[in-house]
Amino acid sequence: MIHTRRSVLKFGGVLLGAAATGVIAFPGRATARVRKDAVPASASGAGFAEAGPGAVKRLSLYNLHTDESLEFAFFKDGAYVPESLAAVEVLLRDFRNDERHPIEPTLLDDLYEVARRAGVDPVFKVISGYRSPQTNAMLHERSPGVASHSLHMQGRAIDVRLAHVDCAQLARHALAMGRGGVGYYRRSDFVHIDNGAVRTWRG
Repeated sequence: MIHTRRSVLKFGGVLLGAAATGVIAFPGRATARVRKDAVPASASGAGFAEAGPGAVKRLSLYNLHTDESLEFAFFKDGAYVPESLAAVEVLLRDFRNDERHPIEPTLLDDLYEVARRAGVDPVFKVISGYRSPQTNAMLHERSPGVASHSLHMQGRAIDVRLAHVDCAQLARHALAMGRGGVGYYRRSDFVHIDNGAVRTWRG
């Protein structure tokens, strides 16, 4: 289903769920507050927890195209948090037509892990999340660097910058994980991360 930005703001259940685990902010709108026990990922040292049954994984995402942000716990008590995954789906929708698609949870694990390896809080600026087939086809026509069967269309890829980390360094940390594809786009200053086959390239 395709929604306009105004209709996205009416997803009360999703946004209330996001408020329970983090913050979702829209331009010109009031920002929902986190619970006292949900520390934002941007707080110093708050992004990481020791592995174990009680481990909590948090992220902070800012969509550069929509000026929306989300601070949330996506994994706690040994499981992914459904409300957080629903909120991420909204945040990472195709901004060109508001089409949404579920985001693969392990992609969030990859963002969390690459920030941990870099030694910084997991605070990311998002250039591209989900892409609808129509958007991907349009971008593929404009640039051969855009794959015709991009994993962006499956919610399995994301293009990001990590706060306080150079993109070349971010790419190196992502490659060291050996979890999927990593593309470093120097001119546009972002890193593509996906959970497909292990491979690398420069754009």
